[in-house]
Amino acid sequence: MMALALGALAIGFAPVFAAFALKPEYGGFGPASIGFYRVFFALPLMWLVLWAAPEKSHPAPRREKRPTGLLALAGFFFAVDLVSWHWSIKFTAVANATLLANFAPLWVTLWAGRLFSEKIQPRFFIALGLAFVGAFILMGASFQLSTGQLFGDALSLLTAISYGSYMLTVKKLRETCPPQEIMAWSGLFAVPLMFVAAVASGETLLSSNLNGWAVLLGLALVSHFAGQGLIAYAFGHLSASLTSLNLLLQPVFAAALGWMLLGQAMGGQQMLGAAVVLGALAFANLPRRAK
Repeated sequence: MMALALGALAIGFAPVFAAFALKPEYGGFGPASIGFYRVFFALPLMWLVLWAAPEKSHPAPRREKRPTGLLALAGFFFAVDLVSWHWSIKFTAVANATLLANFAPLWVTLWAGRLFSEKIQPRFFIALGLAFVGAFILMGASFQLSTGQLFGDALSLLTAISYGSYMLTVKKLRETCPPQEIMAWSGLFAVPLMFVAAVASGETLLSSNLNGWAVLLGLALVSHFAGQGLIAYAFGHLSASLTSLNLLLQPVFAAALGWMLLGQAMGGQQMLGAAVVLGALAFANLPRRAK
């Protein structure tokens, strides 16, 4: 749980790093190129960790061969997740993109019972509903409904489905793979797809601004290497449904960090929404009484 909370906090820094990287004084990188560098800069460190801590350190039963297909699928889902989210903010409000993308826990819950035979308790669905209400309150002040934003909203929902599918794939891989192997190989498969998306977007890929490169490096190390790595570790010890639900900490952390580091407003409505989300997660994580 501690690893999961720290991972959610690390990913909460992603919008802050991205907000800086988008500014002209920090290189003016585009959303798709930011997503590409997020994974690309973290990839060498991921492979270094895999080399330093080989697969034999994992306590799972021995396997006959590496599940390359599942590792490639994890990379594909993660690439679609990042590309679709970064493109969605071009066609819809940031609040819409953030809120709709956080429907991923619902997608994970729908499949967790079938794929992992997880028994979802009624209390979990109550907590899930409360968490969504809290997220809507948190983002509701900026949420917009407009026919001109339907394409961006659809991309945001695609983000939720692809990120949820990525989490389900990681959960399956954790049955036989250590987190460092998942991160190294899935990143290797994701980088070419994200490079193509960045080039196709026609955005800035190179800059002489050192501050911009420092921001992108921070995004890669904090949000991807540390954040996604800790979450991959947590998936080996927690259920898929509960892990995905607890990742709704991300928008709460992102809102708080935006307020502290970017001077973004966080009024009473945002604080109420954050409190509802935290209360829902606390309710979901209460230990069940012994019979």
